[in-house]
Amino acid sequence: MLNKKLKIGFIGTGVMGKSMANNILSSGLTLYVYNRTKLHAQSLLDAGAIWKENVAELSSSVDVIITMVGYPKDVEGIYFGDQGIIKNSKIESTVIDMTTSKPSLAKQIYTEAKAHGINALDAPVSGGDIGAKNANLAIMVGGDKEIFEKIKPIFELMGKNIILQGNAGAGQHTKMCNQIAIASNMIGVCEAMIYAKKAGLNPETVLKSIESGAAGSWSLSNLAPKMLKGDFEPGFYVKHFVKDMNIALSEAKEMGFLAPGLKLSKELYDELVVLGKENSGTQVLYQLLDKN
Repeated sequence: MLNKKLKIGFIGTGVMGKSMANNILSSGLTLYVYNRTKLHAQSLLDAGAIWKENVAELSSSVDVIITMVGYPKDVEGIYFGDQGIIKNSKIESTVIDMTTSKPSLAKQIYTEAKAHGINALDAPVSGGDIGAKNANLAIMVGGDKEIFEKIKPIFELMGKNIILQGNAGAGQHTKMCNQIAIASNMIGVCEAMIYAKKAGLNPETVLKSIESGAAGSWSLSNLAPKMLKGDFEPGFYVKHFVKDMNIALSEAKEMGFLAPGLKLSKELYDELVVLGKENSGTQVLYQLLDKN
């Protein structure tokens, strides 16, 4: 059962974080927010969220802190140091990093948090901006089962498929599995739509036939229509996908796994970055392949 007396802190109100935070706020919980650019949190403030001027001030004010930032370096920047989350959080509070980040960093946060009497979970998500807005995210969690069970009612405000995958770092490893599956699938989705067009078919009609069969996927149903409309606005940024693929390739290399499909996808997305498309949505791969 959700404890309505809990004070929740949310750091990182970007494309996904803003919607996730809004779903928490809409439940009636007291929500404190901090973001490097205050303007990006303005809609939450207008809806009743409470602004905090820095990470340390937010951390000392709440019972649960959720972070959803861009890169592992950003996670390190807000968790560690004298003004960071760990040194300023209340004893027995819980910190939850929902950023897609390094499994090793998740383990480091867990260890440091425990040393300061704080609980920690890593809980990256999948479902993009659509899943974030609809509170329908898949949430992959690493950490202690007891803490997971206590926090689960908060996760349920943001997602539907919520699974404890194992100890600290397990959530991040699971997210790497998710990103590896998406990476190769995105190539297939783009090529299928381009093939349909070049064969003289109506791609929208083709999509109706194939999305409910064996070829069906989240990307096919949600991103292929955007590709066909020329809508390349970000639900998930190219630059963040490249970051995720870099982490997955590094982890795979350590395990002695070549991951050839992931490697190919990463090379294609690197081309998009060179072309200045890093702030576009991942479906912009269609634009690159359609020109080749």
